[in-house]
Amino acid sequence: MPTTETFVAAITQPAPGKLVLSGSWTACAIGDIDQHLARLLSSDQTVIQLDGSQLISIDSIGIWVLQRRLQSFLDQGGVIQLSGWSPQYQKMWDIVSQQKHAAPPASASSSFVENIGKKVENVRQDSLALLSFVGEIAMTFARLLPHPQRWRWRPVLHNIQLAGFEALPIVGITSFLLGIVVAYQGADQLKHYGANIFVVELVGYSMLREFAPLITAIIIAGRSGSSYAAQIGTMVVTEEVDAMRTIGIVPIDLLVIPKVIALLIALPLLTIFADVIGVLGGMVMASLQLGVGFHEFAERFGTEIPLKTLLIGVGKAAMFSIAIAVIGCFQGFRTEGNADSVGRQTTRSVVQAIFVVIVLDALFSVIFNLLDL
Repeated sequence: MPTTETFVAAITQPAPGKLVLSGSWTACAIGDIDQHLARLLSSDQTVIQLDGSQLISIDSIGIWVLQRRLQSFLDQGGVIQLSGWSPQYQKMWDIVSQQKHAAPPASASSSFVENIGKKVENVRQDSLALLSFVGEIAMTFARLLPHPQRWRWRPVLHNIQLAGFEALPIVGITSFLLGIVVAYQGADQLKHYGANIFVVELVGYSMLREFAPLITAIIIAGRSGSSYAAQIGTMVVTEEVDAMRTIGIVPIDLLVIPKVIALLIALPLLTIFADVIGVLGGMVMASLQLGVGFHEFAERFGTEIPLKTLLIGVGKAAMFSIAIAVIGCFQGFRTEGNADSVGRQTTRSVVQAIFVVIVLDALFSVIFNLLDL
């Protein structure tokens, strides 16, 4: 029975100008024979005889390695003679030699329709992958729910600080300015009809129900969603995610679930904060432009704006938070091993999260209208 050493590719030089090939010259067994062959070639030879009578097998890789190493010898006017090669291997030698000199196939340009088809197919595959990722997160939630002791509360609190507490300044400034804009835009029309006091309903309904949840979600999608994608993408590139799987840690348990829970807590609270600051901005503008004082504004706000308006906005924010966290983490795991991919997936996470948030907001508007809410 042949030993393992018998199958390894080998080459010997029993006489000047004669090389004897033996063993298996295949992709799996060729090893470092290329370097050994280079040492046997000398510049004073004009004819080299390749004896293949002891070959066990040879594939196109083995022939390609031989021809590549002998190419400089042929370029100098040398001659290669094959002896003891089976007809099958000689035919393979000729085919590899012809393919080596063949021009590379011209890249076929895709038509407009083909490009659209490719984009649609990519969207379909991405959608299926995202759906699978959502299912995986749901199953992980179901597995962890009966075991609260296995929940990772420290990463949850850390993510609440990053996504919630540290976002207070930008959310507050944006909401305050938005409240001023809403009140200012309505001030002229209300003043024209002598309905100054209705600025309370204008600011209250628009901020609590629509603008505060939407603008807060967009800010968090750009701030925290991109952060999730970049963090996980970098861990994928540096193979930290593979290391987690190797030591038995499920990456979704450690990297996804805490972020989803944290944003599910932080975004509704940020929305309430944006509601308060946005209404405050509307109060300032109502006082300056319409002469509606703070006390009068607050008193009417308490009687005319129902609690369900606040709850609808907070409920929408909860749904937005899940979408932002899932898309950010999903795009992070889609990163492929280089820094360019991290940037590309981070950009995609922001664009897709904002798009999904706006689509969800439109769907909620239609549904609430049908439910007369």
